[in-house]
Amino acid sequence: MKKDILFISDLHLSLEKPEITRRFLNFLQHRAAQARSLYILGDLFDAWIGDDDNTPPNKTIKTALKALSDTGTAIFLLQGNRDFLLGQGFCAEAGISLLDEYAVIDLDGQPTLLTHGDLLCTDDLPYQAFRIKSRGHAWQNEVLSKPLWLRLLAARWYRLRSFWHKRKKSPDIMDVNQQTVIETLRRFNCLTLIHGHTHRPATHSLLVDASPARRMVLADWKKDSGECLCWNGRDFCRETL
Repeated sequence: MKKDILFISDLHLSLEKPEITRRFLNFLQHRAAQARSLYILGDLFDAWIGDDDNTPPNKTIKTALKALSDTGTAIFLLQGNRDFLLGQGFCAEAGISLLDEYAVIDLDGQPTLLTHGDLLCTDDLPYQAFRIKSRGHAWQNEVLSKPLWLRLLAARWYRLRSFWHKRKKSPDIMDVNQQTVIETLRRFNCLTLIHGHTHRPATHSLLVDASPARRMVLADWKKDSGECLCWNGRDFCRETL
């Protein structure tokens, strides 16, 4: 009987990263197939420019996710800052459920808050301004109305622009704001938070209104390593893939 619940994020799959794609496909076929549920907390892809994009490795990933879903493993997805244009079309083809930017789940009686993590980085004001604009229907409809080839070129430009912008920002600005974390946990009445985005895997202890809480940061996947967080019904453990 499947019992484990797995959490992953920040794989940043792309044609230029075949090693990570192979590791993910192996993960889906073996480790994830043993799990009750799989939660993907954003940035599954390095860029997503519309559900009509079937350039490699997108179609292969959709097929593999659907195969896992057909075995009985429930798959849930949160959009990240790189793949926020993932929509219901992709989810229908892949056999997965799309979650809101904040989602509370029940882990055997323990309410747990899930998010990608970018909403918690409130010190990064330029990014937060762009995030508000890019989540609007008008902005997204304008982007998705462009031809696929033009969106592919724009995605390459955006990745390059994002790389250089990050080099100019201090590490602290790109991490979560502690007070925002506390206020968010309080708002959703949770004492456990799981997120990715920052690429700083760790488990942090904190207090929310004098109650002990924990913030669990997922690892980003690299060419030679991957990781998932597993809830086994009693506690969390990290698994190297």
